[in-house]
Amino acid sequence: MEKRVLDFYKQTSLYTDLGLYKDFMKSLTDNIDELCILQRMQIIHPIAYSNPNIRKQKNCFWGDMTKVPITRLNYEDDLFPTALSMISELLRKDNNYSIYRKAENKIHVTCRGEAILLAATLKAKGYSARVRSGFAPYIKYDGISYDHWITEYFDESKDRWVLVDADEHCPDHEMGFDLNDIPRDKFIFGAEAYLGMRNKKYKTEEIYYASDPATLGLKASLRCLFYDFHSLMNDEIIFLHLPKYIQDKGFELSEEEYQELDKLATLMLNPDENFNELLKIWNNESKFRIMSGALNT
Repeated sequence: MEKRVLDFYKQTSLYTDLGLYKDFMKSLTDNIDELCILQRMQIIHPIAYSNPNIRKQKNCFWGDMTKVPITRLNYEDDLFPTALSMISELLRKDNNYSIYRKAENKIHVTCRGEAILLAATLKAKGYSARVRSGFAPYIKYDGISYDHWITEYFDESKDRWVLVDADEHCPDHEMGFDLNDIPRDKFIFGAEAYLGMRNKKYKTEEIYYASDPATLGLKASLRCLFYDFHSLMNDEIIFLHLPKYIQDKGFELSEEEYQELDKLATLMLNPDENFNELLKIWNNESKFRIMSGALNT
């Protein structure tokens, strides 16, 4: 692996920089499984928290859910979009960062937050790490692959990138493979989903992005194509943001524009080998970086 590429992914971004908490996170366990479990016990996934049956439980995976104030937001991703903000809030609520954190002192963020927090922690420990966005067939329901974010880090002992899913480190989630070293054919990266929709490998109803309103097929894959592209450039944008030109067109692009994205996606299939070309696009194609969404219009 080229040193320049590995050095690039040791750098932090607005989203993965830990500031004064870097040494604290660096001191956490070096065992990747223990680290994921520890992190998972700091977070309640919004889908679980919004389930009225789970919120009535006093003794479940997340603790005593009846103690969580009903005034808390189901989704707190917009409150804590960065690793620094997540850690700051967790330690503000309870400075004992352990698996015994009470439910009312956990934060409610999605897989994106999990992926960013793990990447930030691994970077603090000196690893090359990056967030990846795509779709996870292993959490498929009714034949649908849902959008998902995971973490990738370079293991020097194995001389390769390793995929890790901190979000799925739950006791009742048996995947049939190691969540600490996910086989690459078990995750559909954003570029793979986009190209798969373009060449009819996937059906529209198979690729699902759980936004509001939900998007399917090519439109859903467009989202993760850009989330993954930005993440590969160390810019792990929140999922309220997408390139303005795509939002303005309502995800309905011309064939010429699709062909332009075909080239980008093809390069993203091997981001290390094509790193220079991707970096050139990043530095020269401003329309891929001018964001729209939330307060940005």
